[in-house]
Amino acid sequence: MSLVRSAARPDLGPWPALGYVGSPLDRAAHLRPQGDDLARAPEARAYLLGGELVALKGDDEDADPLFSAAEAAAWARGAPMFLGLEDGAPRAAFPFDPARREEMEAAGLLVTDLRSIAVRGLVGPEHLGPIACGKALLGWHRRHGFCANCGGATTIIEGGWRRDCPSCGAQHFPRTDPVVIMLTARGDECLLGRQPQFAPGMWSCLAGFVEPGESIEEAVRRETLEEAGITTGRVTYHTCQPWPFPMSLMIGCMAEATSRDITIDSNELEAARWFGKDEVAQMLARTHPDGLFAPPPVAIAHHLIRAFLEGARA
Repeated sequence: MSLVRSAARPDLGPWPALGYVGSPLDRAAHLRPQGDDLARAPEARAYLLGGELVALKGDDEDADPLFSAAEAAAWARGAPMFLGLEDGAPRAAFPFDPARREEMEAAGLLVTDLRSIAVRGLVGPEHLGPIACGKALLGWHRRHGFCANCGGATTIIEGGWRRDCPSCGAQHFPRTDPVVIMLTARGDECLLGRQPQFAPGMWSCLAGFVEPGESIEEAVRRETLEEAGITTGRVTYHTCQPWPFPMSLMIGCMAEATSRDITIDSNELEAARWFGKDEVAQMLARTHPDGLFAPPPVAIAHHLIRAFLEGARA
């Protein structure tokens, strides 16, 4: 049962923006064969990425994530990724070595991680989608230097959108992992869980990878049953979000619970329970008397919980 049903529900204000969506890029796939040259062109502008890190010009109050191709190339280690066009000009992502962070900061750059950039709003939301694209591509290349078919070393082509194996001729393309994330509800209560790695006090929607041969609805029902022992009936799609940690597509759903008793899988969750609307509103507003809170607005879980408060149902 909800612990604070009688509490006044806080005003959550306007609906916040969802992170990493609404990219302004024209991906211009037809230009990818010339992608390396375009990424290095004088008119190109580039993001400078190193693993989980992003380099910015300026400071917290006035941060600019775009570098000229020459500026980015001075710090780069490896080939650039051609992301596409914006207003007709090439956009690229250049990789840098995270071990050079102190050197880059000494040179006047602000170097921080992508999560912090998104949560703190250090750059405009129009940059988050392209940065996420570049981060995901660079992460894929770091893990796919060798052919899965024959084991030979592969080479980057198509501006970073393909790797070819000279030994056996196999072609390898970047992949995105589909993940279902669901707000499971029963009446005026919703089911939230905690994973061991969560920050103290944070509760979120359940989530899990879609398995081969499985539909979205089947994945929602299986994951909810496996993680919390809750059976579900109707499942509806709500929204989705590219999630560059490292490269997933979060498929947000609403699910109707058909049981109530929770049995958690301790390998997946450390806790799960039902929350009433007043309580989750306090968690979104970060005014819960026990310090419990929901994920920030940049995350799709925040939006699914907000949708439940606004009356969305499976």
